[in-house]
Amino acid sequence: MSRWGRKDAKKAPEVIRTVTEGLKSLYRQKLLPLEQYYGFHDFHSASLEDADFDNKPMVLVVGQYSTGKTTFIKYLLEQDIPGSRVGPEPTTDCFTAIMHGDVEGVIPGNALIVDPNKPFRKLNPFGNTFLNRFQCAQMPNQVLESISIIDTPGILSGAKQRVSRGYDFPAVLRWFAERVDRIILLFDAHKLEISDEFSEAIGALKGNEDKLRVVLNKADMVGTQQLMRVYGALMWSLGKVFGSPEVLRVYIGSFWSEPLMVTDNRKLFELEEEDLFNDIQNLPRNAALRKLNDLVKRARLVRVHAHIISYLKQEMPSVFRKDNKKKNLIYQLPVIFSKIQLQYNISAGDFPDCAKMQEQLMVHDFSKFKTLKPNLMSALDELLSGDIAKLMPLLRQEELEATDQPGVQGGAFLGTRVGPFIEGDPFGEENGEGSEEEEDWVVNKDKPKYDEIFYNLAPNEGKLSGTKARDWMVSSRLPNSVLGRIWKLSDVDRDGMLDDEEFALASHLIEVKLDGHGLPPELPTRLVPPSKRRQKGSDA
Repeated sequence: MSRWGRKDAKKAPEVIRTVTEGLKSLYRQKLLPLEQYYGFHDFHSASLEDADFDNKPMVLVVGQYSTGKTTFIKYLLEQDIPGSRVGPEPTTDCFTAIMHGDVEGVIPGNALIVDPNKPFRKLNPFGNTFLNRFQCAQMPNQVLESISIIDTPGILSGAKQRVSRGYDFPAVLRWFAERVDRIILLFDAHKLEISDEFSEAIGALKGNEDKLRVVLNKADMVGTQQLMRVYGALMWSLGKVFGSPEVLRVYIGSFWSEPLMVTDNRKLFELEEEDLFNDIQNLPRNAALRKLNDLVKRARLVRVHAHIISYLKQEMPSVFRKDNKKKNLIYQLPVIFSKIQLQYNISAGDFPDCAKMQEQLMVHDFSKFKTLKPNLMSALDELLSGDIAKLMPLLRQEELEATDQPGVQGGAFLGTRVGPFIEGDPFGEENGEGSEEEEDWVVNKDKPKYDEIFYNLAPNEGKLSGTKARDWMVSSRLPNSVLGRIWKLSDVDRDGMLDDEEFALASHLIEVKLDGHGLPPELPTRLVPPSKRRQKGSDA
């Protein structure tokens, strides 16, 4: 009786609470068996693990040497990266995954690929030479709580550099490009040439153009007329490499914390930086949609791969002249692609690169290939036609919930949205009292100098409005993200204006930054103006 009861019992349907859970379940049940059956991992990318679905959004930064890749990342984080070095020569010689951690430290590549909580386990086939050039820099940073960043080695020109790497650099880039949420391609305003290896690296990003953003860095080193010509030359070069009629989005600016050398285009740089930061800030909100999109893209490639493998298996003779037939089939692969495309009504854009596929087929035994298995193919069709569609209402619900979330916070993202350094910022009415009583304060020694500047700016009832303070602060030529952080630290009472003490504090912090020092994440007690210390004490 119990035996028949067990046989008739129906399996309870799996309850999917998030889009990520649904994608993991669909991949394990319907896509992974097909990939394993037709040897998809031998030709294309390795299988996905739970960490690939669960990890934070990742940003891949690529560019030639000395275009400012590491400095760009440091600018976003507003913190030094453990184990990094910045210089005009090629200083970054390895792939560095910059991730959040409670303690600062560097994890070497061989230890990194055995960590099941990190999405790097499938990098093992690239060999020991690559793993010796791969590391993870962990650090406590608010930006890294939402995203992770991948820094790459600077790309040089010439064949010698390609040989000396000891691993397949474009293949590693391709592996990362398939898994990251955003790819930032950096160019220097003085280095627009695209070398052979850089061209190969860009070719490795093919198929991920939707993730690609181009940044023209160090644009403050040229004037307006020169910048216009540089921009035109860059677009012309990119058009040749990408071979596409669509124009890539190029962000122009100077992404570091130093004063602008040529300030003619400051307003343009501010708008471009704001657009780029908005794009990066939205990555956590769009993470589930990106994973869904990448899984659909992968499923379509798996379907094409299964048809190619089964066709080659059917065409092979059972006993004689196998080698000759194999060579002939590889030679006729473009024709086979066309036949499969017509027979199964598959788009040409779903097929892999023909030349690369021909090269890979040379080392495979066609007799071990499998013919089409109807139940696996029907499961794949069901995934593409129905299962993904069932996740869309859950995706829309997550997107609605994500609209209330701020996105990436901290670092340079904090400074661009503070005080008068955001367009249309409303300032409150004047309030609070200013005390002239002085206490032990670091800024006191230079306060007479700052007071002279303060009163020359014509304060209203002892306070400078945000607009007046902004105009003076911008004259320092520091980027808006830095000035925004200085404003946040200086406007202690958060009234949208600066009194004489707060202005002196802002002036002091500007001088500190111009001297090459960093800014504190929070205002230390020794920098808090004396009158504001008493206010805080009374509030407590």
